[in-house]
Amino acid sequence: MTIQFQKYQGTGNDFIIIDNRDMKFSQSDNALASRLCNRKFGIGADGLILLQNKQGYDFEMVYFNSDGNESSMCGNGGRCITEYARTIGLVKDKAVFYAIDGMHEAKVKPSYVSLKMKDVTEVEITAPFAFLNTGSPHYVAFVSNIEKYDVEGEGKKIRNSSRFVEHGVNVNFAEKKYNELFVRTYERGVEGETLSCGTGVTAAALVAALRAVSTTQTECDVITLGGKLKVKFVKNNDNTFTDIWLEGPATFVFKGEIEI
Repeated sequence: MTIQFQKYQGTGNDFIIIDNRDMKFSQSDNALASRLCNRKFGIGADGLILLQNKQGYDFEMVYFNSDGNESSMCGNGGRCITEYARTIGLVKDKAVFYAIDGMHEAKVKPSYVSLKMKDVTEVEITAPFAFLNTGSPHYVAFVSNIEKYDVEGEGKKIRNSSRFVEHGVNVNFAEKKYNELFVRTYERGVEGETLSCGTGVTAAALVAALRAVSTTQTECDVITLGGKLKVKFVKNNDNTFTDIWLEGPATFVFKGEIEI
């Protein structure tokens, strides 16, 4: 069987997107998802996204990590699938879609897509790190000389530590650079560093607000290896966060078809 696909990227975080409204692609075929994401034997991507029908929503987003396992929410992927849905006429300048962590709203602008993230009701703060869930679980640590930091080595250690080894965790390292936050991420499921991680950037920006090093107390400009993003939020008196939005580019790369 031949399937058609689209390739999109959001600040270097790249995705295979398949219109699966006809349900020809099986959600349970983890091996196929992994093969398609493989950069040597498949199309190559950090993840695979299925666009499906969902009653009461513009569409449903089903996300697989590059290891083939269906995963938690992907912020950059959510922005990319919204842009794809716009190009096929499914939505116009805004969308309401369903993902594994529930409902999301998105707004499509000429040069970027803004995605509403889930509220964050609990943040574990310690001296060396913070832990929170922004649709996916994230460990955030502030470091020095981030450009030369061993993200692969240190991220792998934390992801496979006794606390996180069973379910995994995305490990984010951050450093304040002038009036922006530089964030690098080791992603579970990819098991390596990616050029950008939307839920990770969101997590790091919120922790930066708690540590009083975000751009302002309502937003944070973020640099990743793949480009720039912005996180907007409302920080409440009890250190919870609501009205969180992730903004950045969502770019078409190429399209094609592949025999499966």
